[in-house]
Amino acid sequence: MKEENTEKTSFAVAPIQLTEGAIDEIKQLIAEKELQDTHALRIGVKGGGCSGLSYILGFDQKQAEDEEFVVDGIKIIMNKAHGMYLLGMEIDFVNGLNNRGFTFNNPNASDTCGCGTSFSA
Repeated sequence: MKEENTEKTSFAVAPIQLTEGAIDEIKQLIAEKELQDTHALRIGVKGGGCSGLSYILGFDQKQAEDEEFVVDGIKIIMNKAHGMYLLGMEIDFVNGLNNRGFTFNNPNASDTCGCGTSFSA
């Protein structure tokens, strides 16, 4: 009798939004880094920064405590515990003369720092 793989992958509705600019930049980064299917975009939070919590944004492998989402063909992973801090957040990519990089518009943030990479909830 053949043993079946019972591991399931969750593809729930993503709690975050990516703008067109963010999607284009992330897809470009995936192509440049030649990432394999074993990696996904990790979005999360960690303690630290000017306001108490900092955003995590980078490529990583899925861990047991992660949920997995797909936004416009981009595989996203997020620790289940981080959802309460990130629900409804929009990630954009700005490419202007004075500013270049990802920006975070988080409705759960009660306060943000001037650099826009840390917040308090």
